[in-house]
Amino acid sequence: MRSDYNTNNTKAFLALVRAGLWEKEVRLSIIESIALKEIYRLAQEQSVVGLVAAGLEQVKEVQFPKEDVLTIVGDALQLEQRNMAMNDFIGDIVEKMRKVGIYTILVKGQGVAQCYAKPQWRACGDVDLLLSPENYDRAKHFLAPLALSIDEEDVRRKHIGMTIEPWIVELHGALPFGLSLRTDKLLDDAYNDVFYKGNVRSWMNGNTQVFLPTPDNDVIFVFTHFLHHFFIEGVGLRQICDWCRILWSFRDSIDIPLLENRIRKAGLMTEWRTFAAVAVDYLGMPSESMPLYRHGYQKRAQRVLSCILKGGNFGQNKDLSYRTKYKGLTYKIIAVWRRFVDFSSLMLVFPVDVPRFFFTYVFEKIK
Repeated sequence: MRSDYNTNNTKAFLALVRAGLWEKEVRLSIIESIALKEIYRLAQEQSVVGLVAAGLEQVKEVQFPKEDVLTIVGDALQLEQRNMAMNDFIGDIVEKMRKVGIYTILVKGQGVAQCYAKPQWRACGDVDLLLSPENYDRAKHFLAPLALSIDEEDVRRKHIGMTIEPWIVELHGALPFGLSLRTDKLLDDAYNDVFYKGNVRSWMNGNTQVFLPTPDNDVIFVFTHFLHHFFIEGVGLRQICDWCRILWSFRDSIDIPLLENRIRKAGLMTEWRTFAAVAVDYLGMPSESMPLYRHGYQKRAQRVLSCILKGGNFGQNKDLSYRTKYKGLTYKIIAVWRRFVDFSSLMLVFPVDVPRFFFTYVFEKIK
């Protein structure tokens, strides 16, 4: 179902996301005819139910139906339980790997969650582990006996997923963007900075020290990750909020000249400033805390937000049935056509980058 960013329910939804994201009081009495059930649907689609629940705590002058409020709060409490269980799992698996000399970096996910005011209310997904070349191969063999199922490995991208019940664990020997060679070079440099220069930070997960990328590298990994999904299948507000919280949490320590140099070299300044406008103008991030923010990107930001609301988290609102209906050459042709349609819809937002991203995507897929 399509969601327009300027409907009353969507305005109220975004206001609650802002309130939960920054723990600020929100006034909803100025918005008429709000249906909390519709807001809940949007929160589910965008994977931000926990933020909306936190936002409801900041509402003072509007009374919503108790049943609807309890549904959202109940989901947030379930998120707490799931996050606690996932954190326990991460601590256990990191310890097991460390005992046999396999060292890993936790990327995205639970590491990013620690930047939130309520880490346990962030929707958790997969466990993403970034490894050096030698540890990537060792981790595959070490974890395989623990897995209920193992996906086919993407050897070129150095990626393999496996299910270690009930969690999906993704092993990464690299984090390529896949749509731009310039950006892939940036990510290789950030990867080398982590593993060969030892630039990491840590999170004490219970009694286990879990290593994470430094903020300077983390913002690059998170930004390029959601940007890839935005172009390929769709992305939810959760990923944009993750980016905002990292930038906010480390606003006093991020090396802004380094960040600007990296973004310019990668050729992603237009994308960065467009999503910065989404963060500031729609998600309430203070402009002084958003690096490289500049006025003049509001129209692009509107179009981007419309795409996000229309597609849902990781494109869940799109018809992806072709992935199971077709195989072989037929599947490739349909997939390329679908990507062409998706990329074309973004020409008004990124007219220079869309053609080069699409060309790189097709070339990588068919070679």
